[in-house]
Amino acid sequence: MSPASLPISITDLRKSYGNYVALDDVTLDIAAGEFLTLLGPSGSGKTTLLMALAGFVRPERGALLVGGRDVTRLPPNKRDIGVVFQNYALFPHMSVWENVEYPLRLRGVPKAQARERAEAALRRMELSGFGARDIAALSGGQRQRVALARAIVFEPRVMLMDEPLSALDKNLREQMQFEIRKLHDDLGVTTIYVTHDQREALTMSDRIAVMNAGRIQHIDAPQEIYRRPKNRFVANFMGEANIFPVATLQGLGAGRLPREDLAMIRAENFELDPASLGDDRVEVTGRLVSKAFRGENWLLNLETVDGHQLMLSMTANRAAACGDFKIGDELRAYASSTHVHVLEEARTQ
Repeated sequence: MSPASLPISITDLRKSYGNYVALDDVTLDIAAGEFLTLLGPSGSGKTTLLMALAGFVRPERGALLVGGRDVTRLPPNKRDIGVVFQNYALFPHMSVWENVEYPLRLRGVPKAQARERAEAALRRMELSGFGARDIAALSGGQRQRVALARAIVFEPRVMLMDEPLSALDKNLREQMQFEIRKLHDDLGVTTIYVTHDQREALTMSDRIAVMNAGRIQHIDAPQEIYRRPKNRFVANFMGEANIFPVATLQGLGAGRLPREDLAMIRAENFELDPASLGDDRVEVTGRLVSKAFRGENWLLNLETVDGHQLMLSMTANRAAACGDFKIGDELRAYASSTHVHVLEEARTQ
């Protein structure tokens, strides 16, 4: 199964429910063969956008083009798009074989050929020998694989996935992230993936589109979005971000930053010992208000003299002394100037 992938173009897409605007004139281009993740909190519009692509939500205006073909008004079964739903949407009264064959039977594929293609899809998902089983007899991970097999069995050129790993435990979820990415690479299909899990998005994606309030806030490669977010919302949503006025920072590196702007420094980019950072660094002093041991690291919360909160994530092997710190201790934290990202929203508002 190696179908040619298709590009997707979304233009000025709008969808509302009464006074609630779920999609606010969204415009987005997705390259053929790309793995794009729609990331955002509940209610951000990511699933509405995915369901509009699938044909289950009809937008009020705008256009959806798949491979240059306008599919905006086409029913779901005419779009040839594979969909994996959050709850898998498997038929409990059907066997594994029957579930996987279902899209083929809808397309009029003869029974013998449908069975052969279903078995090939199950082999790809490492489920050989599971065809005759009932859905109820499968584990969560096995059901997930059946849903994937059903989505790829008719060789779609676009795959949509709506939080397909949310019901799995942490270890299985992390394993399946790599399996889904490998499946994408093997098949070469254009994949749009929805999640609210930042780490999942960073692990799997070619690009991430961060959504909030029905709009795309930032779209870029994972490292760019994490290291250089466009605004405060994206910075806070993508991990443990410290955002405060540049004027709060001290040190040689702070002197070259625009004092009227906001600075972002990730929690893991702080050090308690400046020895390895050189002179081009920034400094900030705060009082320890809480600390927590999280296995691989310590999380320290400081409060600066001007009332700003500061998070430090210190790996356990380089911060053994964290266990000896007491609430109320004054600590000085350091970061390389290369880890300071200036958010320019203060000057544009």
